[in-house]
Amino acid sequence: MLKKILDILNHSYPITDSVSITIKMVLILIVIFIATSFFLKLFRKIVNRRLEAEDKDKFRSIFSFLKYFVYTIVIIIALESLGVQVSVLLAGSAALLVGLGLGLQTLFQDIVSGIFIILDKTLHVNDIIEIDDKVGRVFEIKLRTTRAVTVNDKVIIIPNHKFLTNSLYNWTQNGTETTEIVEVGVAYGSDVEKVKKLLIEAAEEHPKILNKNKTEVFFMDFGDSALHFRLRFIIDDSFSQLRIKSDLRFAIDKKFREHNIQIPFPQRDVHIIQNKE
Repeated sequence: MLKKILDILNHSYPITDSVSITIKMVLILIVIFIATSFFLKLFRKIVNRRLEAEDKDKFRSIFSFLKYFVYTIVIIIALESLGVQVSVLLAGSAALLVGLGLGLQTLFQDIVSGIFIILDKTLHVNDIIEIDDKVGRVFEIKLRTTRAVTVNDKVIIIPNHKFLTNSLYNWTQNGTETTEIVEVGVAYGSDVEKVKKLLIEAAEEHPKILNKNKTEVFFMDFGDSALHFRLRFIIDDSFSQLRIKSDLRFAIDKKFREHNIQIPFPQRDVHIIQNKE
């Protein structure tokens, strides 16, 4: 009976001319697969105990990639140990693998970039970023893509390799407070000290502007048609900066009208020269 079972387990089933497989080999592979799965889960539990809550989510993404990588390596080693020449199989499908590799090049680039982003903490959830002239708040970082929502409630799905190949502006990398500006021009002949006072008042009256004592006004330049000023202020919600700037412009326009300060439009003098005969 035992001999019959062994004969069944060792019976060879040819796959190709040079490659064959047995039931015994399949069972060994299943056992190895289960053992690998057990040790990976144990490793994940041990690592998770030592990580903070934020780092656990990042490790989960990395672990999902490493898990499949480890499975692949273990299966290859197991097949080689059992006498299956994996190199022969790979050589036979070389053309297919080359085509597959070219097609998956960007995918692996995204995955590797995602690992770098997660490990070096370049990006965090709730960071406000600017990339490709688009601004959004990050709400999900995955191994292949990062997702952010714009001020218009549109979701941007960003392939992770873009963070390594393009310039990325992280508005909240150094904290939630950011410095913003609003520029305005006034007519020549305006009282510049009054302009400065009104700009600061407009900023101080806005409830979302912080550190009022750090609000500054700069006289930037003498323009062709106007005197240019820049109002610089601090906020702690960069994602709302468009609305805050809009509120300030409304307030500035109102104050300028109340104090007879004009915001000019470009003007040109045209001289007509007539030839007298």
